[in-house]
Amino acid sequence: MFSALTILVFLMLVALVGLLSIKRIPEGQVYTLRRLGKPAGTLTAGTHLVVPLVERIAHKISITGYTLAVDERLEPDSASTPTLRGRVWWQVLDPERADSVIDRADDLIRGRLREAVSHSGGPDQDLRSRNQRIKQTLNGSLRERGVLVTRVELDLAA
Repeated sequence: MFSALTILVFLMLVALVGLLSIKRIPEGQVYTLRRLGKPAGTLTAGTHLVVPLVERIAHKISITGYTLAVDERLEPDSASTPTLRGRVWWQVLDPERADSVIDRADDLIRGRLREAVSHSGGPDQDLRSRNQRIKQTLNGSLRERGVLVTRVELDLAA
């Protein structure tokens, strides 16, 4: 009825599908899952089964943190405006909310950073208090996205 080759090919396909359905998520990461193109939740550290062709991993999100290096003019068209240099440390607090912005999170933070710097006071102000105010402003606008800024070290250079 069935040849040995047909049975062997069938068993190999079953084994392949089985291997593809096992996902190992490392510590410090969360994977967001899509089921038939719609958000289906998150997978935390550990081993999980994912149904091939029905479910897929949308994003691999590190929850240990990210660093954004900043080196740009506040107003790109003007040579007389100061340059903003430094780093912003941020992390994902809510992977489900951050899933929609994680691919463009650096650009989102840069845009919000420009706004926060313009509202944080002048360059003659105490650097530490200005950075703290920038951090609070960023967190106020990014928290609803599931992102938290943990540290800001920026300086305005002429």
